[in-house]
Amino acid sequence: MKRRVLEYNAIFQKEQEGGYSVWIPSLPGCASQGETFEKSLKNIQEAITLYLENADKEEEVEASREVRSQFMVPVAVAA
Repeated sequence: MKRRVLEYNAIFQKEQEGGYSVWIPSLPGCASQGETFEKSLKNIQEAITLYLENADKEEEVEASREVRSQFMVPVAVAA
């Protein structure tokens, strides 16, 4: 079977109690977590695959063509 690679923007959040939560804004309800960044990345890849496999056949789920990165930007302000 011919396969293609799709790319999705993912938001990773480090949790206070440890581990990471991750979700895909363009795929409603597609989220996962993991004890490490690497584990959460692997888990969200699996979650995306399952999401797409179970998507309604009439509903076309496509990756955004726009490539974006999301970073935390530290800013110093007066105390």
